[in-house]
Amino acid sequence: MEIPVEDLSFEAALRELEAIVGRLESGDEPLEDAIKLYERGDKLRLRCKERLDAAQSRIESIRTDADGRAAGTQPFAAG
Repeated sequence: MEIPVEDLSFEAALRELEAIVGRLESGDEPLEDAIKLYERGDKLRLRCKERLDAAQSRIESIRTDADGRAAGTQPFAAG
C-alpha cells in the first residue's frame, strides 16, 4: 500500500523518487507500469519542491549593527 504523497517527509519523498527514477531508467518496466511510476514520481517531485520552498521561506539572515551585535532578522532572499 502506497503512502499518500502529502503524508511523506521530504526525505521519504526524495528516497522514493530516486527509486522510481532508477526503475524508469532501467527500461525494464512495462509501459503501463512506467506511466504509473512517472505519475507518482511527478507528485513526489512536486512534494519535494513544496517542502524546499517552505524551508527556504523560513530561512532568515541576521542583520547586525555597527558593533556586530544582532539587530534583527530579514527574510532570506535567494538569487
